[in-house]
Amino acid sequence: MLLSAETIWGALRGELRFPQGIPRSLCSGLWGCLYYINVTEIVDFPRFPHRGLLLDTSRHYLPLRAILETLDVMAYNKFNVFHWHIVDDPSFPYESSTFPELSKKGAFNAMTHVYTASDVRTVIEHARLRGIRVIAEFDTPGHTLSWGPGAPGLLTPCYMGQTPSGAYGPINPIVNSTYKFVTSLFQEVSTVFPDFFLHLGGDEVDFTCWKSNPAIRDFMVKMGFGEDYKKLESFYIQRLLDIVSSLGKGYIVWQEVFDNNVKLRPDTIIHVWKDNHMEYLKEMANVTRTGYHALLSAPWYLNRISYGQDWIEAYKVEPLDFEGSSEQKALVMGGEACMWGEYVDVTNLTPRLWPRGGAVAERLWSNGTVRDVEDAYARLAEFRCTLLRRGIQAQPLYVGYCDHEFGGV
Repeated sequence: MLLSAETIWGALRGELRFPQGIPRSLCSGLWGCLYYINVTEIVDFPRFPHRGLLLDTSRHYLPLRAILETLDVMAYNKFNVFHWHIVDDPSFPYESSTFPELSKKGAFNAMTHVYTASDVRTVIEHARLRGIRVIAEFDTPGHTLSWGPGAPGLLTPCYMGQTPSGAYGPINPIVNSTYKFVTSLFQEVSTVFPDFFLHLGGDEVDFTCWKSNPAIRDFMVKMGFGEDYKKLESFYIQRLLDIVSSLGKGYIVWQEVFDNNVKLRPDTIIHVWKDNHMEYLKEMANVTRTGYHALLSAPWYLNRISYGQDWIEAYKVEPLDFEGSSEQKALVMGGEACMWGEYVDVTNLTPRLWPRGGAVAERLWSNGTVRDVEDAYARLAEFRCTLLRRGIQAQPLYVGYCDHEFGGV
């Protein structure tokens, strides 16, 4: 066998690809499996440079071993970006050296449900050796309730009339201490995670608490924002982006940041996630028409399940199927499958991910003309059997069986 590639990562993916192209022929308990290979030349290359998978480790903590196993299977599928949505409202499992109280008071359990500095280094190195980048997401100003106990004064106090209600809302965008805190945290994060990009979130900011707070209402008047709290959100996001840019990092943001007309650097990547009756295609057109790079996740939320072969809908997605010029479509960097954690933990992560995630991986890797669902089914079903032989508990696509079901090697 001769394997030729322009980069070490291409060689790695070719090495992983080669066994998948060998058909099993005759298997017996005495002799094992015999393989027959014709002289074959394979030319293979990715369609999109960004082929990602998001894991949410806040809503349910995922043990380190589950993340490492996921990285292994990502490599088998030629995914090359691990989007680590590491913290959110329910818990803050990232153990910060600068602000250790964040995980001590924000994790589900400060001893057992945290990712230490060693854990993070292990994930990054495990991913690197498999040709996978790790992009961390610290989503603000919303999705930050777990930050509050470990960072007093960071979140906005909510009011009931003129009296504090005892509840808290998004990060308080009108006090200088917020920006000192954010600067220090992202200084740390930018050194811990070596990738050029950080994911800064910016989605689903609930303005209810901001509207209730008299100090924030006064600030709105002073700034001339009127009743448009999107302008206050943009005020915060712009300062955050300036901070991250000053650290020499690029950033990815969820689509609301673009929708709310925040001033962005030209190299910003807009992550499209809203799936409202194919409205995401219009969003992709709008983002690229403005000259920004785009990532697509809207049709690839693998945490959503339905009866039947729901992988087919994911497979049929065409990321470039929007109205726009060839220059616009060249701005689409790829996309990500997302596994949000409201109803997913270590007990069901693997079967829910695989082999359904392989449908997204093929869409992001293969030529746009590779569309036949029956052919894809055959490949994914066979690959599912390969995963079972490797001890990965991937769920079935449909009826049938594998020669070595539920075994591990």
